Amino acid sequence: SLFDSPAEWYLKARRSVQRFTVSQFGKCHFSFHCRYVVHSYNFFLFPSTFGVTDAEFTLSASSIQFLSHYGFDYNKFLKDGIPYMNELQEKSLSQDLLAGSWKVCSVLDRDRMKKAVDEVTCWIAAAEEEETMILQDLSGIQMFEVQLVLRQALQNVWTQPLGDREVMVKKVSPQHRQLLENSSHDSCQKELILMSARGFTNLFQALVKAKKPLVGHNMLMDLLHLHDKFYKPLPESYEEFKRNIHSLFPVLIDTKTVTKSVWKKYPFPRVSNLLEVYEVLCSSDLNPTDPTCPVIVLASDCSRYAEKTPHEAGYDAFLCGSGKMLLNASQKFVLELNHSFPAFVTAEADPSFSEYLSALVKYLNKVHVIQGGVSSINFSGVDASCRRPPLLVVHVRGWRGLNERHIYQELKGLCQFDVKRLSENQFILLSSKFKHARLALRDYKDHPNLQISLYRHWRHSPHVNCLLQ
Repeated sequence: SLFDSPAEWYLKARRSVQRFTVSQFGKCHFSFHCRYVVHSYNFFLFPSTFGVTDAEFTLSASSIQFLSHYGFDYNKFLKDGIPYMNELQEKSLSQDLLAGSWKVCSVLDRDRMKKAVDEVTCWIAAAEEEETMILQDLSGIQMFEVQLVLRQALQNVWTQPLGDREVMVKKVSPQHRQLLENSSHDSCQKELILMSARGFTNLFQALVKAKKPLVGHNMLMDLLHLHDKFYKPLPESYEEFKRNIHSLFPVLIDTKTVTKSVWKKYPFPRVSNLLEVYEVLCSSDLNPTDPTCPVIVLASDCSRYAEKTPHEAGYDAFLCGSGKMLLNASQKFVLELNHSFPAFVTAEADPSFSEYLSALVKYLNKVHVIQGGVSSINFSGVDASCRRPPLLVVHVRGWRGLNERHIYQELKGLCQFDVKRLSENQFILLSSKFKHARLALRDYKDHPNLQISLYRHWRHSPHVNCLLQ
């Protein structure tokens, strides 16, 4: 709601993030060697089911329908999704591994473990010491689970992985088993199991360690998910969340914040969809013969996104993070800076990346807020207040039992407002557009049932009225 403070907005968003999972993650990085070379990647993710972890998450019917329309591969998400976990989940798994109290949560994995134990139990009765057998068709974390289960159930076996889908089982003496357990080459060391269970979180930790600028479009919810799924459960404190994100990613660039400023400075078409924004900023109408337009090429092994693949995470990352959108937008600011301060004009035709970044300094770490009391959150400072239309107050006459939803439905054909009850027959209205405030004042000034006027604190506040009475 536009009435929400940043802290109130965060608590609402936090509840939402805790209910959902991340199904896809897009990562794009680019390097400059005479031109910008883009490497783009798209990862399907699925929560880890190893140990006691068994995540529950919500599905939104409209989101499922939307992603299906754009060809989202649900089989790949469910069957081949890379596992991930946050630090709290990893700590819990580590303690269970040390105590030997871990368990197999997945019904599918439990069935596979039972089959493996039955096979080995039948084989080992007649096997001689040092004889071996092979367990096949294992996948992912099952490679560790089957070894842990067998070693725990049978004291005279040893296990060793063979490739990615097979495990060798060897019959050994108790003395030999003890020697193997103390070996530094044991494939079931806790650190190796945790690394496998972390899955995609290993890449997240590499991104954090790299401390590169992180670019996204309308990325606030993305940051909440990154924190919650790969770092730590979201804290209750809004300020703690801000500090954590700034520590993880010291340089954030939200192309939504950047392009909103571009719309104000230049006569570009007003669009908000990521693909539309990209196409507008890259159109030949804007830069028909401009030699300083940045040259972007896809790496030879990352050519998938030469064609449009809207709403695939990797393609969206390409559009906003390493595509022409950010560079072309910042190019406008570079040219404006050079025009205003000729001393900063360089001899090179192409602005350097440091020039691009310098032109974006005032937008760094300011991430756009969807429908909140501020227009952006500043992760490296104090959140700045934004200029909003004045508050309006609705006086209800003759209509009983109205609530906020009724008022919203009445007005939505004309203009968009957030509504909050003030008293039994009064409601406060707040819009993000001055035009809507003017329309409501004009059309409802003399309405027989809903009279709308400017809100005056000294006149309309219940607290002031109570004090005066």
